[in-house]
Amino acid sequence: MASQTEKPAAPHHTFDTIIVLDFGSQYTHLITRRLREVNVYSEMLPCTQKLDTLGWTPKGVILSGGPYSVYEKGAPHVDPAFLELGVPVLGICYGLQELAWRLSPDNVVAGTEREYGHADLKAYRHDDLVDRLFNGLEDDMTVWMSHGDKLSQLPAEFHVIATTSNSPYAGIAHQTKPIYGIQFHPEVSHTPRGIKLLENFAVGICGARQNWTMSNFVEQEIARIRALVGEKAQVIGAVSGGVDSTVAAKLMTEAIGERFHAVLVDNGVMRLDECAQVKETLAKHLGINLTVVDASEKFLSVLKGVEDPEKKRKLIGHTFIEVFEQEALRIEKNAENSPYAGKVEWFLQGTLYPDVIESISFKGPSAVIKSHHNLSLPDRMVNGQGLKLIEPLRECFKHEVRDMGRQMGIHEDLVMRHPFPGPGIAIRILGEVSPEHVAIARKADHIYISMIKEAGLYNEISQAYAALDTSRAVGVMGDKRVYQYIVILRAIVTKDFMTAHVFHFDPKFLDKVSSRIVNEVDGVCRVVYDITSKPPGTVELQ
Repeated sequence: MASQTEKPAAPHHTFDTIIVLDFGSQYTHLITRRLREVNVYSEMLPCTQKLDTLGWTPKGVILSGGPYSVYEKGAPHVDPAFLELGVPVLGICYGLQELAWRLSPDNVVAGTEREYGHADLKAYRHDDLVDRLFNGLEDDMTVWMSHGDKLSQLPAEFHVIATTSNSPYAGIAHQTKPIYGIQFHPEVSHTPRGIKLLENFAVGICGARQNWTMSNFVEQEIARIRALVGEKAQVIGAVSGGVDSTVAAKLMTEAIGERFHAVLVDNGVMRLDECAQVKETLAKHLGINLTVVDASEKFLSVLKGVEDPEKKRKLIGHTFIEVFEQEALRIEKNAENSPYAGKVEWFLQGTLYPDVIESISFKGPSAVIKSHHNLSLPDRMVNGQGLKLIEPLRECFKHEVRDMGRQMGIHEDLVMRHPFPGPGIAIRILGEVSPEHVAIARKADHIYISMIKEAGLYNEISQAYAALDTSRAVGVMGDKRVYQYIVILRAIVTKDFMTAHVFHFDPKFLDKVSSRIVNEVDGVCRVVYDITSKPPGTVELQ
């Protein structure tokens, strides 16, 4: 039967919410994250969002920074209805200029001196409500600037609340309304006291309750899932052994028990001994109803001869859905004569908030970088199989998912496990995905990760893996000239996977890793370390 894809009821129906309107800054997602860190729920939306289609009222609105000039043709502008809503507003960088420009285009000009990097900020007190933004903060602060344009004059009915040597209007506040603007970026770590300023706005000015915790979310989400799924429907969901799918599966098990069916599809491009380890952890230790489907030959057959990364992703996703459709029918048939009889109506995915953000498209600020296999259901699963999508983690950042896992008693080793992409090793092979290439990448990765763990570095790194470049390089082994593959090592550190920087190993450690891989993995004569940050690179190579 035909059914519409269902999404979880958004937390803004329960939790006081600060909206962050994204004008394209690379830092926008950090504003949302910082607010969540002080237990205030926040959602990021594109700056094209219209208030009349929102359907709910936020406790406050933040206008982010952006790469544009407000006075240029085609520059994005906020829906004026947000500014007339009567809730507090904070403009950051471009957001400050947007507020000032709306009052008068003469208020914003191109700066004669750009201001990038650290700046010394002086806060000014007026002994009234405009002081609330800097409440509890020092008069002299170090902040992070990243702007060329600036205010040319103070907008009417505003006070100056902060200055720098290059920005006489680095902070402004309306004399009577809760409208604030700052030229610097409080969301980045380079502004040491920035999180306190954001808390002042959200809690002290907007009055948002600090009740966004994973214990509260888990309790409400379990109740929501039970009401949504009902007493008979079955839910099927993919698991990989990663923290996201494991937490989502445990959450569903807590909510509906045996009516949730976790399915681990062996797609032939998983890590070494992955299936056995996942089965042991999920089924035996976490009590999750798990089925393992060996479809490795099917996947590898489909991938034969394919080198384009986007085509790999789509072929894997397409084949994955085929396997799931067959498994859903089998589970439904087996359940006909059991106490849990009911149709398989729901499909669980562990989509996270960064996946959602990266898949929003707005003229570059949130341009699509790659297709995400876990953001929508194909038509045939909706209209053919009749499955509806349920994504209980859709509003959560990675650190929140880890906290949720701890709340539900998942072991710390699994909670801290590095992410593994849905397409698996296939997108860690630069070139064709053949059984030989998979075996080489798999063994090299196992050596690398094992050595990281032995060195006590695993939890210091957000994600690490070994990839295979099927371009060959010349080497000398056993007094013979060889022409063999290149292994690429990657290790990054990040808080939210939206931006990342390289992990700096001791060179001696990398020497040892390289030596072991070259000596133990047939077909490899060279090992390199990828030192590219994100941006410009991505975490995965493809």
